[in-house]
Amino acid sequence: MTATDTALQVDWLAVCRRAVEGLEQVLADSPTTAERVRETGTRGSGGDRTLLLDAAAEEVVFAELSTLAEQGHRFCAVSEERGEVDFGSDHVRVIIDPIDGSLNAKRSTPHFALSLAVADGPTMADVAFGFVHDFGTGEQFWALRGQGAWLDSPTEPTGARRLDPTIGERRNRVGKLELVGIEAADPRWVAEVIDGLVETAHRLRALGAIAITLCEVAAARLDGMVTLIRARGVDAAAGQLIVREAGGVVSFPDCEHPLGAPLDSAAGSHLVAARTDQGLRELERVVAS
Repeated sequence: MTATDTALQVDWLAVCRRAVEGLEQVLADSPTTAERVRETGTRGSGGDRTLLLDAAAEEVVFAELSTLAEQGHRFCAVSEERGEVDFGSDHVRVIIDPIDGSLNAKRSTPHFALSLAVADGPTMADVAFGFVHDFGTGEQFWALRGQGAWLDSPTEPTGARRLDPTIGERRNRVGKLELVGIEAADPRWVAEVIDGLVETAHRLRALGAIAITLCEVAAARLDGMVTLIRARGVDAAAGQLIVREAGGVVSFPDCEHPLGAPLDSAAGSHLVAARTDQGLRELERVVAS
């Protein structure tokens, strides 16, 4: 067994849960908006100004990855803040957004999340494991390629449950999707596609975090979601696998292949997800317009 093979077989769920514990301490150490809005003075690989909170959160995750490397596992990490970091192999990729929904986090407003994915190739189609922890609700979503998706919620005393892949979508009496998530919610971007949204969606929700919005589709709480601008790979990698393993469908319509978006920190393509193929086609037309 090669070092690359062992990286794929790591107990990534346990790694993610340890990282969540560390991130909860980081958040507890900076509980106010005044503390969370402080910036490092630099920009991350995705172009956004880096918050001290983002940098501290990333340190927690990379400490876990460094431990794995010390144990002999080889992989490449791709993070929103640091970009690509070589841990000995570019075959296995670990894609990290330490805090997806940074604006929510710095204003102490749910939702914001740790998003982590593991892949054996360079695109969304290659993601083998995805994990999203919502710090607002305490819910954890994860998926294993070909094995399904799960939700572990503090409100469910029976523990983790597998998400039902047979659930479809809800529509109102005139046939519109009942509840659709949008990211991001800049009024200018909403205005550009408003006619398509009016035609397709009965009601909208803007949660402010792509990973969590995807998980809401996976849990059939939303009938679909669409990003109004191009999404970054680090934001979408984990959540898109969770949607697909929960019975939903996903596409990156600006790419040659529906799941061909690269696993990096660049804004490569719009992202569309739905519970059904029909819902996906309707939402793809919103961004195409």
